Amino acid sequence: MEGAAASSEGLRYAEYTRVPTGAGKGQAELDRGLARTMIAVGLGVATVAFAGRYAFHLWKPLEQAITETAKRISASSLSSYYKGGFEQKMSRREASLILGVSPSAGKAKIRTAHRRIMILNHPDKG
Repeated sequence: MEGAAASSEGLRYAEYTRVPTGAGKGQAELDRGLARTMIAVGLGVATVAFAGRYAFHLWKPLEQAITETAKRISASSLSSYYKGGFEQKMSRREASLILGVSPSAGKAKIRTAHRRIMILNHPDKG
């Protein structure tokens, strides 16, 4: 009985360790193909990056155009709040710029704009 048990255990382990002869060759080919693909993709990305870098170094007008456009778009133009200096005594024009209403706005519109700004800047907000 011991001989039969030992041979059945040996067969059981042999099933897991046995590798089909054709499968090993196919896996190696698959691995080589995957490696070739990864190398080709890496070389392609590097080529595109170096070509782009070379093009930007040669074409200075593009760099100048980008910097001029960036200077034109200032942070103050993106904000709707008044960033100017304050006068000694606040004028109606300056108050309307701060509130974001026209200088000829009515009292109701001025009150709603003032309330909106006060709510946005209140220390207990949030």
